[in-house]
Amino acid sequence: MQGLVNEDEEARRHVLAVLAAESSRGLRPDPDFDRRFYGHFPTLRSLFHSLYGDRTDWLDQLAALVVQSARSWQERPAELKVLDAGREENPDWFQSNRMLGGVCYVDRYAESLEGVRKRIPYFRELGLTYLHLMPLFLAPEPHSDGGYAVSSYREVNPKLGTMEQLRSLAAELRDNGISLVVDFIFNHTSDEHEWARKAAAGDPEYSGYYWIFPDRTMPDAFEANVREIFPENHPGSFIRIDDGRWVWATFHTYQWDLNYSNPEVFRAMAAEMLFLANQGVDILRMDAVAFIWKQLGTPCENLPQAHTLLRAFNAVCRLAAPSLLFKSEAIVHPDEVALYIDRKECQLSYNPLQMALIWESLATRDASLLAQALHRRHNIPAGTAWVNYVRSHDDIGWTFADEDAAELGINGFDHRRFLNSFYVNRFPGSFARGVPFQDNPKTGDCRISGTTASLCGMEVDPAEAVERILLAHSVPFSTGGVPLLYLGDEVGQVNDYAYASEPGHEEDSRWVHRPHFPAEQYARRLDPATPEGAVYAGLKRMIEVRTSTPGLAGTTLIDFGTNNRAVLGYQRPGATEGGPVILVLANFSDSAKTLPAETFSGFSPAAVDLLSEAALQLDDGVTLLPRQYLWLRVTPQ
Repeated sequence: MQGLVNEDEEARRHVLAVLAAESSRGLRPDPDFDRRFYGHFPTLRSLFHSLYGDRTDWLDQLAALVVQSARSWQERPAELKVLDAGREENPDWFQSNRMLGGVCYVDRYAESLEGVRKRIPYFRELGLTYLHLMPLFLAPEPHSDGGYAVSSYREVNPKLGTMEQLRSLAAELRDNGISLVVDFIFNHTSDEHEWARKAAAGDPEYSGYYWIFPDRTMPDAFEANVREIFPENHPGSFIRIDDGRWVWATFHTYQWDLNYSNPEVFRAMAAEMLFLANQGVDILRMDAVAFIWKQLGTPCENLPQAHTLLRAFNAVCRLAAPSLLFKSEAIVHPDEVALYIDRKECQLSYNPLQMALIWESLATRDASLLAQALHRRHNIPAGTAWVNYVRSHDDIGWTFADEDAAELGINGFDHRRFLNSFYVNRFPGSFARGVPFQDNPKTGDCRISGTTASLCGMEVDPAEAVERILLAHSVPFSTGGVPLLYLGDEVGQVNDYAYASEPGHEEDSRWVHRPHFPAEQYARRLDPATPEGAVYAGLKRMIEVRTSTPGLAGTTLIDFGTNNRAVLGYQRPGATEGGPVILVLANFSDSAKTLPAETFSGFSPAAVDLLSEAALQLDDGVTLLPRQYLWLRVTPQ
């Protein structure tokens, strides 16, 4: 222990000396930064040493990192420093029951950043407190990967607007109680990024920003253990560049993986991160977190150093942008998803398992797998929260664990084939009208594209589809965390089958569920006699009840067995210990289901459904109509 203290003190003195020397170049002392430096430096030093301590220059690299953090703090706008102070006082602000997320593509939903600004009154009407704008930075066409091939993190795609407009939009959203979320694509850059261009030209400094090798020796060694992500795009993980060298490209040929074993890359990406924080971004969606660290002889996914990197980036943010949060995107085994969720790593995380199992329950009319997942995998560390959703911009993959399914007598491989068949309308009697993504009809392997409404059967039976849409959303709106709407789903938008006529979209069926702004459907949102109005009214009621019910804050969830495979049940613990709790029941069946009185023997007989305000007597049992859900206020006996 004494050795660690001495190492911390030695490193701290070195860094402080470098900071002091920077005063001659305009870096001013700041008591707030100093306070956070003394509080967080030991953590940052330990993490940075873990990653780069085998280099002779690691301490100089660390000092340079702290200097750039201090400069970023000095440049941080005053109003953001006020926000930092408030959120340091209330670090669990994102766990509020008032949190409601929306996500959209700027161009498709509002044409431009100015168009997004004009939609703020609607966001307030809906109750949004969190707005995720899909990738909007400069990305070359046609090789943009929907914005995930970034050629500059400091320039907005000119078709959408400017960085000044993004900064202004962030401020106006903040004034209206809405946090701005953007993607931080930090596993790779576009091959047209300035760094990649210099690397391709043979610049030795920037060649070290990527995994570039002179021949196939090292690529072959790595590929012996690394899986192909998009084999139809390119086999293996490396591509040959014009000068004959080979560069790592996990995803597409034009997306070059960054080399985080180089501390220069860490510092460069930390600078981009802090730049975005100073524009007013509140939350960064950390893209492809599982892939960011490479190590020979491993699959190069979910390695321990990936977690160390995220923690080190977090420590930098605690110095220079303390209110910035990270949201992980890891569509991997459920056990591995959970590993990224930590107050010191990613405070927020998508919940792909819950999403997938909502759709599984709708198809099977059996909530057993979903109930098992809520029991086993929902509760996460204090100070963190799920982002729960029915649908995102991406395809649906069946991410449940085979071993979990086996406990319920389900063969995972066969079940995925069934679900794929069901949701692309290859199964007799299916209500769904999804479109396959990366389809292999011979094996039955694919993933699912489609809007919520189309997957719920809006094109088959609108009345039943409305009920499925609301049933599906009742889960993320009541399980805790941040419920997230793909904007347009709240008015029942259906598939855009014309997606293939748009240049660059014809080979990617995911664009079927990324329609342009459905103006006509929004115009009908206040008429409950229409499908659009019925969906909107149902979601608005859930939002109103959630925001007025303190017991729905936080993430804690308690089991409740219904003894009926079709009926999902769980409890939210309520606002006061020993007081009323919220009991959620959801019938995924197409027929009425009655739960007998003994199911509720642990509660007093009187209950109230918060959504309808109807009184119920639990000692009479509870009957749920097809696709009905109840949020009951009950009192434990």
